[in-house]
Amino acid sequence: MATLAAPTSAIDRALSGIDAPVLRQHRIAVGPGDAIAVPRGGLVLVYVISGALTERPGPGARPVRPATESPVLSAGDARLYTGESAYSLFADEAFVLVSEFDPAGADADVVGLLPGTVTVLGLARSEPAVAALAAELGTAVGARAAGTGGAGSKRNAGTAMPADACAAVPGNSLICQLMAKTVLVSVIRAWVVRGCAPDGWPSRTNDPYLDRVVEAIHADPARDWTVEELARTGAMSRTVFAERFREATGTSPAEYLADVRIRSAQDLLARGLGVSEVSRAIGYGSDDGFSRAFRRRVGISPSAWRADATAPAAQRA
Repeated sequence: MATLAAPTSAIDRALSGIDAPVLRQHRIAVGPGDAIAVPRGGLVLVYVISGALTERPGPGARPVRPATESPVLSAGDARLYTGESAYSLFADEAFVLVSEFDPAGADADVVGLLPGTVTVLGLARSEPAVAALAAELGTAVGARAAGTGGAGSKRNAGTAMPADACAAVPGNSLICQLMAKTVLVSVIRAWVVRGCAPDGWPSRTNDPYLDRVVEAIHADPARDWTVEELARTGAMSRTVFAERFREATGTSPAEYLADVRIRSAQDLLARGLGVSEVSRAIGYGSDDGFSRAFRRRVGISPSAWRADATAPAAQRA
């Protein structure tokens, strides 16, 4: 029997880092006066099952649509919003899958390599099995029932969408999570293999030797890396490595390592770990040193950041 090999390519490793759990997932009927709100800072996948969607930057109710405004997504198209900006989606008539994922569950460095929107037109033609799966996920509801708001209305920030049918039967929740992740990863993969991604994606440096160094840092940010060790990883002298690294990333190896550690710390804090536990996990010798580094880059203390990140959505500023 053939065995599945472990992910070996950079694309495989990047896609394996997209492990965000789905928070809410619904098939939504959208009509005149309805608006689907895509929040800033979220990770939201939209697949058009039927009809067409018009997109506007920012939140808000729908004004009268100009005659020149054209739909941006049609039946069979998919778009992933990575949280860079907020959007509002409208339709005269459409039926769409909206999957909202928890960005804290995804590799922030991988998500950071994606643009604000990832669009795959004609997903139903190129990936019919994935499109068929997407068309069946989630509970079918109306736009207002989904909490998306309509013309002249505002979404209650603390109101969740109706519960998914996935939770109705034991074991369904896990299966639905796996299916939702399959659709999410498949959309990103389709974006890459179609040549829509930047050349070399997900390379952070466009240099295979420097990419080897960057991957080593991300794989083990807690390690007490020295410039000499990093240079050896990239098969370069210390001087050549330092110069090429700064040219490629705009920062020094030490600063890059510190930034990766702080992003890792934010991920762990958002999961509810304590400050001391996080400090040790990312390689700091003392809580004070970690707190100073965190405040210098984020602007607030780790404990304050953790309190905000773990607070219910309705309580966040």
